[in-house]
Amino acid sequence: MSALDSAEFFASMDPGGMRILIQSVPAQVEGAAEVARTLSLAVPGHIDHVVISGMGGSAIGGDVIRSACAEYLKVPLLVCRDYRLPGFIGSSTVVFASSYSGNTEETLAAYDQARSVGANIFCLTSGGKLAARACADGYPVIQIPAGLPPRAALGYCTSTLLGAMTALKLIPDMTEALHGAVELLKSLVIRYGPEAVEQKNPAKAIARTLHGRVIAIYASTVFDPVALRWRGQIEENAKTLAFHHVLPEMNHNELVGWEYPGEVLRKIAVVFLRDRGDHPQVQRRFELTKGILEQRAEVVHEIWSEGESLLARLHSLICLGDFVSFYLACLNAVDPTPVAVIENFKEKLGK
Repeated sequence: MSALDSAEFFASMDPGGMRILIQSVPAQVEGAAEVARTLSLAVPGHIDHVVISGMGGSAIGGDVIRSACAEYLKVPLLVCRDYRLPGFIGSSTVVFASSYSGNTEETLAAYDQARSVGANIFCLTSGGKLAARACADGYPVIQIPAGLPPRAALGYCTSTLLGAMTALKLIPDMTEALHGAVELLKSLVIRYGPEAVEQKNPAKAIARTLHGRVIAIYASTVFDPVALRWRGQIEENAKTLAFHHVLPEMNHNELVGWEYPGEVLRKIAVVFLRDRGDHPQVQRRFELTKGILEQRAEVVHEIWSEGESLLARLHSLICLGDFVSFYLACLNAVDPTPVAVIENFKEKLGK
């Protein structure tokens, strides 16, 4: 029997229960959406810009919303991963300060800047300094359940942001799309979950082929958040180096880099994340790029999204990537939950 089909193996490799957290995403999305529908938010005057300030797992939800809602948005939306916000923010800007822990120093700095220029601030957090400051300053706090690694709270963050954007009338009601995404996720969690044997489990099979390799992930511009999520999950859960790029931009630079050193490139595993809604010329670019990289890399995967709405299709590939990163961690014989090097880095940074 494959180790990836052993409950005892998972129990020993995953004492923090990351597999359970990944399986909880459909419930997160559904539960947070129910709560978010009750939000009553408003700003004085008109809205010219929306900025989502966050880092890591607290920012990725903003990226998903940016892609899923692009066709509906009538104002620019920017996800800002930095201490400083753009100079254009002011009284007609909505700033979502997103920090799961509430203690992310970049987000706290951005919050202070937004406050200083009179922006309309809404805080998404489980508590910490951000919640305390917002309460003291009189800004709304949208509470997210505590106790998770930030990257494991994506379902909460995405649905909550979606609800907040709807409440502010920045996007139309997306209840139907959310319902479809949840139903799809429920089926995928069964298909990709630990109980599904490796022979019939795409997530386990993909992880097996990625094991021992640096991983290159490519997606369209619309699916950039998914490629970024795959990269981050592989790096944090499996402690494995990965990188990503988007088409068509990748064809204007990185494609040339697949020349040298040839013996190293052969060992890189390539993952193409595909979607039927991508521009026809992007579809052609994927086919041509795949043909080139198949001559240079030993492992090349082409994975298509599933689902009806764009929101569901984004979530389908995120779900698969989360499971792949978990199984890859098990194959690496590392606990997927701790990120000791990040915690040590933060401790040194704070001194």
